[in-house]
Amino acid sequence: MEIRPVDLTDDAQMAQLHGVSERALRLGRPDAPVWSLADFLGMMRSPDSGETFHLLAARLPEDPDRVVGWGVVYLFLLDNLDKAYLEVQVDPAHARRGVGTALVHALERLAVDEGRTLLLTDTKLPADEQETHGYRRFVERLGYSWSNVEVVRHAPLPVPDADLDAWAAQAARKAGGYEVRTLVNEVPPELAASLGELMGLLAVDAPTGAVDFEAETMTPERLDERLAAARAMGRDIYETVALAPDGTVAAQSTLSVPTDGTTTAWQWGTFVHRDHRGRSLGLAVKTANLRAVQADHPELRRVTTQNAETNEWMIAINELMGFRPVEVSAEFLKHA
Repeated sequence: MEIRPVDLTDDAQMAQLHGVSERALRLGRPDAPVWSLADFLGMMRSPDSGETFHLLAARLPEDPDRVVGWGVVYLFLLDNLDKAYLEVQVDPAHARRGVGTALVHALERLAVDEGRTLLLTDTKLPADEQETHGYRRFVERLGYSWSNVEVVRHAPLPVPDADLDAWAAQAARKAGGYEVRTLVNEVPPELAASLGELMGLLAVDAPTGAVDFEAETMTPERLDERLAAARAMGRDIYETVALAPDGTVAAQSTLSVPTDGTTTAWQWGTFVHRDHRGRSLGLAVKTANLRAVQADHPELRRVTTQNAETNEWMIAINELMGFRPVEVSAEFLKHA
């Protein structure tokens, strides 16, 4: 088997990688939301000053022009320098031939060479097969252990205006004194510092199982890069924030919305600063964000999100808003 780096500028090769990913992710999950080719190219080709990665493709000797699997290892550059995140996708037609194992070993070597000592990965599993699914058995055979589980939830769209009005009124009873503002494809300079600081705390305050994260360094430059990546993916980014009386961002909620007619929106995160909790700000920003997205994108039929199964606060909001469990995202770790 040949494993070598991928040329990000090679459109044909990148299209092969995307095809492998789509077939792998839909195996046993025919209705799962997956990235389009534009999503994939836009994300992989967009720079991030806080992160780098190595992308590898696997080919078999009998068909050296065909990609049968690929893997990527992401390396944080500004924080959490002990960690690396691995992802591997294998074409189902070539499963159980050692492709995935070879890719994992190659990615692990790259991570260790970069000085990383904690390796992380995850996979989607049916909720009733968390203990027995083949994907879990695969990563455990390679020395990874169970770390955390997040529940993936979907909600149907559009949400009736009456429900949005009721949720907004419920939030307003506690959220007096805060200004709720929706930003589309922009982060005003005066909000960049406090929004970045808030986003960086998410990995610290959100339940992360057996892994402890440092606060992520989310600079104004990285916020701009995030928006540029979304543009390259053909997406709009709706960021609704709650501003405290001093003008700083106390809560935020992000929706990533495709502009190509795809009918699934992605909830990228919702977070309330620890000093501003108990004021229904999470419900306020999620409701306002969803209202804005629905008004601009009536073609949407679903929004997907995921949260740690122990995050009772966010789960309660999601269930109120109609999100229902679909599967779980199982997270694993390995000490290198």
